[in-house]
Amino acid sequence: MMEKTIPKVTLVGAGPGDPELITLKGILALNKADVVLYDALIDPVLLNHAPAKALRIFVGKRSGSKQNPQEETNQLCVYYAQKHGHVVRLKGGDPFVFGRGAEELDYIHQFGIKTEVIPGISSSVAVPASAGIPVTKRGVSESFWTITGTTSAGKLSKDLLLAARSSATVVLLMGTRKLPEIVQVYRELGLEEKPIAIVQNGTTKGERVVAGTISDIEWKAREGGIGSPAVIVVGEVVRESPKLMEIYQEVAFASK
Repeated sequence: MMEKTIPKVTLVGAGPGDPELITLKGILALNKADVVLYDALIDPVLLNHAPAKALRIFVGKRSGSKQNPQEETNQLCVYYAQKHGHVVRLKGGDPFVFGRGAEELDYIHQFGIKTEVIPGISSSVAVPASAGIPVTKRGVSESFWTITGTTSAGKLSKDLLLAARSSATVVLLMGTRKLPEIVQVYRELGLEEKPIAIVQNGTTKGERVVAGTISDIEWKAREGGIGSPAVIVVGEVVRESPKLMEIYQEVAFASK
C-alpha cells in the first residue's frame, strides 16, 4: 500500500551568503526535504544537506530579471508540495526581511497546505558585522533602520528621507543601483561627510568593501567596480570598524 503524500512547505532562511551561517534547524529541515526550491544567492553547498533523491529546483531571480516571477514560484511551491510532499523553500537571508516570504505563505495557505517558517540570519546585520561594522554601539548609534533600496515600484523607499534625518544607522538592501539617489538624499540634508560603506558579497570568500563619505562614495564604488549583491551602511558606526579605521584616519589627517 502506497503512503499518502502529505503536503508541507517549509520556508528556510539560508543566511547572508556564507553556507556555514545557516541555522541548525534549517539544515535539519533540508535533511527531510522531498523538494528544494532555491534562490540565486544560495551557495550550492547547502543543497548537499538534502537527501540524494530530493528534487532540486532553481527559482532564482537576479535583480532586473524577468525569469521566474514571484507568481510562478508561489505556484511551484504548491505544485511540488501536492505531488511530492515536503518542499523546502530555501531563501537568502531571512524569509521575512525583504524575502517575500509572507507573500508565499499567503498563497500557499489558500490550498490548505501546512507551512513552517525557519528564520535565517539577515544580511542587514550579518554583512555589516562581517566588515567589522556594528549596526549599534553605545554612545554612537542607539538604533538602526533596514530599508529596501528598491521598492516593488522600482523606486527608492521614501523612508530613507526619514531615516537620514535621524542619528540611527541606515542599512540599505538592494540599493546599489540607487546609489546616486541615496547620495542625493544625504547631500540635500547637508550630510556630505557622513560615513558610508558598501559591502559586496558579504560573508563570502568574494567579499569586497569600499568605504568613505557621502561626498566620495560614488567615485570609490566606480573605481572599485562594486556591484550587486551589496549592502550599504550609512552612519557613524562605519568609522568603528577596525577594518576601515585607517580610511577615516586618513580623511581626518587630510582635513587638518
